[in-house]
Amino acid sequence: MSGNRLNELVTVGPSTIHGRGLFAAKTLEAGQLIGVYDGPVVEENDSHVLWIEDNSGTGWIGYDGENELRFMNHSDQPNAEMDGLHCYSVRKILPGDEITIDYGWNDS
Repeated sequence: MSGNRLNELVTVGPSTIHGRGLFAAKTLEAGQLIGVYDGPVVEENDSHVLWIEDNSGTGWIGYDGENELRFMNHSDQPNAEMDGLHCYSVRKILPGDEITIDYGWNDS
């Protein structure tokens, strides 16, 4: 590992989408695990809280991100997706490409 980077697949830098973003440091193949969102469970929203549907499908659990994945920005055409706290690429992502997910804002 280099410096404070925990995940050698990604890096954080200035984003053209919003603030800082998460970027591929290496080529990521479709379906590849990018990383696991890490942070304590919280009950209130904040800028780096990821909301995951609970096991019963009736509520939500918030995780306040503490690793690089907290810098993923939203896109209507994301190149990654969350499966619980695990983030996977949905297509090939080249080094320097910003890694984005769909926050689900438009879901009903």
